[in-house]
Amino acid sequence: MIPFISFNTQLETHSEELILAVESVIKSKWYVLGKNLTEFEKNYAKLSCTKFAVGVGSGLDALIISLKALKITKEDEVIVASNSYIASWLSITNVGATIIPVEPDPQTFNLDANKIEEKITNKTKAIMPVHLYGQPCEMDKIMGIAKKHNLYVVEDNAQSHLAKYNNQITGSFGDINATSFYPTKNIGAFGEAGCITTMNKKLSDYVIKYRNYGSSEKYFCDIIGSNSRLDELQAAILNIKLKYIEKWTLERQRLAKKYNQLLSKNYRITVPYIDPRAQHVYHLYVIKVDKRDQLQQFLKEKGIGTAIHYPIPPYLQKAYVHLGYNKGDFPITERLAETSLSLPLYPGLNTESVNYICNSINEFFKN
Repeated sequence: MIPFISFNTQLETHSEELILAVESVIKSKWYVLGKNLTEFEKNYAKLSCTKFAVGVGSGLDALIISLKALKITKEDEVIVASNSYIASWLSITNVGATIIPVEPDPQTFNLDANKIEEKITNKTKAIMPVHLYGQPCEMDKIMGIAKKHNLYVVEDNAQSHLAKYNNQITGSFGDINATSFYPTKNIGAFGEAGCITTMNKKLSDYVIKYRNYGSSEKYFCDIIGSNSRLDELQAAILNIKLKYIEKWTLERQRLAKKYNQLLSKNYRITVPYIDPRAQHVYHLYVIKVDKRDQLQQFLKEKGIGTAIHYPIPPYLQKAYVHLGYNKGDFPITERLAETSLSLPLYPGLNTESVNYICNSINEFFKN
């Protein structure tokens, strides 16, 4: 059996180090807003090439707080991809703003920068590029549009730790940027965790207050805040994992290259397109195929786990029926939802398994 995702290699290789880190936190008797978080924020800011990083409770919280820091409210519109994971949309809804969906580029699956300007109105306040599956958005064009129209940019960097566009790391382009350390991410915690990065001290100071009940000093609240603090246990675990993310990223890229070699000659399969200006980090390895559901079942019978990201676009979810969108409104998004299949890819997956997966896929289409 080849699972869609496995943490076995990471845990087997680094379990002693991780256990020691957890034990250290337990023995310290300091579990919130302590030295592990301070160290992690310093380390992640350095990794992200930003001045400030602020740990928060989840990736969704990171997006919501980022929008709040920019004072985006019900009077405003935010442009976002029509095919992103629903968390991107939920963050906009949670601050009361209006979602303005834009179709993705059918090659990269990312927000199509060429379709942004036609959606801009006098209510548009921000653009939220989502670096989907580990492939960076076309950030030079997006930043140029934002500058031209005096808009904010909030990167959703949850799936793209260490990805680069024109040699600049994602999560460092926008005014303020959000990421997730959900366990399945390229840098994964052992529970919920998120972070916000920025070059702007004023925005960083706001986030530090907001995540802690609106308080910068105990019992003194400056703003109406929330409780969204990255705890010491998760920070300690993430500090260990940060040491290995470059190695794990190279392994993901090596495995993706092997997939490409074995699948790209089959005209029935579309392997991930790589923008020549981008460094893809393969949070997910997603192919496009007709008869996707039949292929998924065939692979399951072969003992191969797969996943579909994402079968129902946000605008067709019950939660967003009030927006009035219908099937057919975003045909590129719907085509991707019907044909995309995510194959196993994670540190520890071996070449023999990739060979077996690819041989099985080619066998399905041969038959």
